[in-house]
Amino acid sequence: MRRNLDPSEITAIAVNSGEGVVSSTGALAVRTGKYTGRSPADRFIIDDELTRGTVDWGEINRPFEPAKFEALAERMRRSLDGREAYAFDGFVGADPQTRMAIRVINDHAWQSLFARQLFIRPTPAELASHVPEFTVMCLNDFEAVPARDGTRSEAFILIGIGQGLVLIGGTRYAGEMKKALFSVMNHVLPGRGVLPMHCSANIGADGKTALFFGLSGTGKTTLSADPSRRLIGDDEHGWSEGGTFNMEGGCYAKCINLRREAEPQIWGAIRPGAVLENVVLDSETREPDFDDGSLTENTRVAYPLDYIPGAVSPSVGGHASVIVFLTTDAMGVLPPVSRLTREGAMYHFMSGYTSKLAGTERGIKEPKAVFSECFGAPFMPRPAAEYARLLGERIDRHGTSVYLINTGWTGGPYGTGRRISISHSRAMVAAAVGGTLGHARCSHNDTFNLDVPEACPGVPTGVLDPRAGWADGAAYDATAGRLARMFVGNFAKFGDDFGDIASAGPAGP
Repeated sequence: MRRNLDPSEITAIAVNSGEGVVSSTGALAVRTGKYTGRSPADRFIIDDELTRGTVDWGEINRPFEPAKFEALAERMRRSLDGREAYAFDGFVGADPQTRMAIRVINDHAWQSLFARQLFIRPTPAELASHVPEFTVMCLNDFEAVPARDGTRSEAFILIGIGQGLVLIGGTRYAGEMKKALFSVMNHVLPGRGVLPMHCSANIGADGKTALFFGLSGTGKTTLSADPSRRLIGDDEHGWSEGGTFNMEGGCYAKCINLRREAEPQIWGAIRPGAVLENVVLDSETREPDFDDGSLTENTRVAYPLDYIPGAVSPSVGGHASVIVFLTTDAMGVLPPVSRLTREGAMYHFMSGYTSKLAGTERGIKEPKAVFSECFGAPFMPRPAAEYARLLGERIDRHGTSVYLINTGWTGGPYGTGRRISISHSRAMVAAAVGGTLGHARCSHNDTFNLDVPEACPGVPTGVLDPRAGWADGAAYDATAGRLARMFVGNFAKFGDDFGDIASAGPAGP
């Protein structure tokens, strides 16, 4: 097994093995085949004494038998006999008090490069004394036999929290590795009084930290990669008694329709050492065509955090001064920006409304409305109320301001309206993070029970009123009412113990 190779070595092996080619940018370009996004239906958590009473079992967190898990792990180990394999040793979590030492084992060189660039790389001294607490065995060429192994298909993501082991096989989508370890940390950290968060984070010149929550495609990476602020991380963080910290050492950015002028930091990070997933290259020049979604809309680039100019190192920050919840409303009725109370923040955190966008998961071809608890339900093993309680405590303790920003559609639903421009989204984020919106006069949106600023620098006034953009006001009212009822129906699953929080959401019919 080849261990802890540097990026140039791994890239050369991947090219010589036919796993990928070097693009004109110097980044390694690969294709992931059948699986171009996560496969949530193939994800399971091992049901044992540790998880039985702590995991929120259901459609997302489904149980898997320990005995079948151990048998599959042994078959995977034996499959590596006599084969080339690669190992990366590093950490998850930039906070030395809570970080987890990990080892990632792969049967493809490019996936080992992905692991090296996405997780936290140890110093030589740390590597010399590194003892993994958790291992990920991700073997693309190993496929399960469902009738024998107890999986749903040939692909599987099996998370053994008590066993200190994740098994991934049958899929080449590298994002499964990072999300599996994120799920592990999301189970472990609350027991230590730490809030794990599916969010990006950055720091302003004033030293204040901002957090950006949202599912894939809502703009976490794009809107947190602000040249005027220093990036802590783009996807996964923790909030402890000492402040906020990144769980990763890199970024995994969507790059469909990428433009240098709109996202200069991501554009500049596509260079040697980075990994392009499913981006189509020109056959002669090998220049990436970021507009080509023929393989998938979920084209990605993975790169280390230090590829972003001014990124915070080590990637830790203070307590959050501002939180932005990013939602992509494909129904086109939510206000572009709203100011939330503490209870409103907990309501929208537990609700996690957004739209899944094409390509982020198998089978998603157009936006689909979804309520994803904590803006990351696929990765949150514990009940949403546990995470919300930790969030509410921190908002109270640190006087954090919270905003809901819609990066979805306006003037009508998907197919009729238009996507809110990124320049307007950036202006709203800047006003929220900079404190301008904290003093803005607001109008109350009765349908959604939201306080909507009447003005925002850099955003036309008409944009802030979602109803004004619709040609048919009655059609807006009907659609907005339908979404409000969806909110109410979704929150009902939490029962009667959250009356104060529920009253901060839509009143329903």
